[in-house]
Amino acid sequence: MAAAAAAHAFGAAGVRPWPADGLPTEQVGSLPRPSSLQRAVLDAEIGAASGEELAAAQDLAVRETLARLAETGSPIVSDGEQRRESFASYPLAGADVEAGPVFAVFADGHHRVVPRLASAPFRFQSWAADDVAAARAHTDLPLKQAVISPSMLSLTIPDAGLGDYSREAFLDDVVAGCAEDIRRCFAAGASRVSIDFTEGRLALRRDVRAPWAGPQALAGFIELLNRVLDELGDAERSAVGVHTCPGNDNDSAHSADVDYAELLPELFQIEAGYFLVQAAGEKDPDRVARLVGREIGALQAAGRAAPRVLLGVTNPTNPKLETAEQVRDQLVRAARFVPPELLGSTDDCGFSPYLIDEKPRHGSPDYARDVAFAKIAARVRGTELAAAELAGPAQVIGGAR
Repeated sequence: MAAAAAAHAFGAAGVRPWPADGLPTEQVGSLPRPSSLQRAVLDAEIGAASGEELAAAQDLAVRETLARLAETGSPIVSDGEQRRESFASYPLAGADVEAGPVFAVFADGHHRVVPRLASAPFRFQSWAADDVAAARAHTDLPLKQAVISPSMLSLTIPDAGLGDYSREAFLDDVVAGCAEDIRRCFAAGASRVSIDFTEGRLALRRDVRAPWAGPQALAGFIELLNRVLDELGDAERSAVGVHTCPGNDNDSAHSADVDYAELLPELFQIEAGYFLVQAAGEKDPDRVARLVGREIGALQAAGRAAPRVLLGVTNPTNPKLETAEQVRDQLVRAARFVPPELLGSTDDCGFSPYLIDEKPRHGSPDYARDVAFAKIAARVRGTELAAAELAGPAQVIGGAR
């Protein structure tokens, strides 16, 4: 897309800068899919359900998700990725792929693999904007959309390339596709877009079972993310976030043992408008805020604009509910280190990045879904309480309508 056309599409979406007051709050992305939807997907795969039946189940789950998010008081909503099989699969849906290397080994012992491109060239087969457009038909609230990172996509081809298709050409196509994915989301009506970057923390784990990982991988990942962000205009980039967490799948994490002190100095080299950083599930959430504040101070000392940071205040892997007062207290303490005008709240991670997610600590996907909405309601109310305590009467800020 030409720069002028991209700017026109972005302006037409009505996206506005972050409001000047209040504490922003938003979810990361995914929510548990109801067991009825999980069954419909599996039935469709074996031919026991038609495509029309699957689409109806997906649409029902999306409408229910949007309605329940509105009931929590959330000022910005999403479809919870109800139409996706995983956070990393939608660009390759229908492409010629095969099972690739192990992506992550989780603390409970299970693992996930990377899909591997079997034929060149790489092209997005579907767009996150399709989910935005479908959700827009069911809500007037501001929408956010989570998108795949170029770094995750970089794992889908061997280092040597694919035949005559060099890795350099592949990465050029990935960068162009990811930038277009974000532009399309804004044009479809998203107020904010966040890039899933769970592989950032995982890259520092040095796990021989995940052969792609290592500090050199993180440096390459950050370069790719900045290449994508460089393709966007200033207004677009200000509304693009980057999310980091140690993963969440089957109520288990893949890199919680990696110290944020290693990751955050690298993470803040990404020139995004804001960051979503897990904190509630860490051993010491206040230390996370202190480390974030240190990085913000370093950026300001270097004359760079400091990004907004939404700290995780709910833990999706744990069914125990946080109270609004606990959320308030965590944010008020965090404001000792992070300037309140740069502070906000989120959930630690997506609640269910993969569609088929057994949720053993919760007992069932349906119960996990109820817990997720209860946690979001506590986050929203707790953020309101924190805003009032930090700055007098204030309204929680989400996206621009």
